[in-house]
Amino acid sequence: MIRLDKFLSEMGLGTRSEVKKLIKTGQIAINGTVAVKPETKIDTAADEVSVNGRIVKYQKYEYYLFNKPSGCVSATKDNVHKTVMDYITDAVHDDLFPVGRLDIDTEGLLLITNDGALSHELLSPSKHVAKTYYARIDGEVTQNDIISFKEGVDIGEERLTKPAELVIKKSGSVSEIELTITEGKFHQVKRMFEVLGKRVIYLRRISMGPLKLPDDLKTGTYRALTQAETDALMQINCGK
Repeated sequence: MIRLDKFLSEMGLGTRSEVKKLIKTGQIAINGTVAVKPETKIDTAADEVSVNGRIVKYQKYEYYLFNKPSGCVSATKDNVHKTVMDYITDAVHDDLFPVGRLDIDTEGLLLITNDGALSHELLSPSKHVAKTYYARIDGEVTQNDIISFKEGVDIGEERLTKPAELVIKKSGSVSEIELTITEGKFHQVKRMFEVLGKRVIYLRRISMGPLKLPDDLKTGTYRALTQAETDALMQINCGK
């Protein structure tokens, strides 16, 4: 159960004072009956709330797939740089945040949500959620590098990195690769290649768990997750 004015405010109809004006002027109805009190309790699963005849459905969580551009930080606020949240312009809730971080110069898939429990599950080391990156590497990537990544490399942490799957798409003075890791250490992909004497010159995340970066989602744009994508994420959340 939730207060009517809180429900309307959370669904983006305005501030508490603004939605109280909507109620006072008879623009809100509950199950077809005009509402008169902002403190009226409603059952979000059973009651039908409408504004001037338009039904408003309760949405507790929002999930957006964002194609992060280079030059913005994975944060909700920053005093210097543009944040990924500056790109999310039509969300209902005001408590959204990015799940995990991509470096300021890294592009690609980033999940934006207000579902804290799901975020915790996706970032939990015990879940081993796979993250795949496409990268261009300054230097020739070899079969020996594939073996090194599979065995784990020393990037200065207490333990070697967990086994990672390296796929060489093109090998040469500038190589193209895809790398799948199940960790999220600071600058991990860049540090792993540095250990092998190579430098990442471009990095883009192309998948995270069941989510794939769509080919038609332009850099700097986003879309709501499909029901199938949301359901797939819930399987991670439930798989405790």
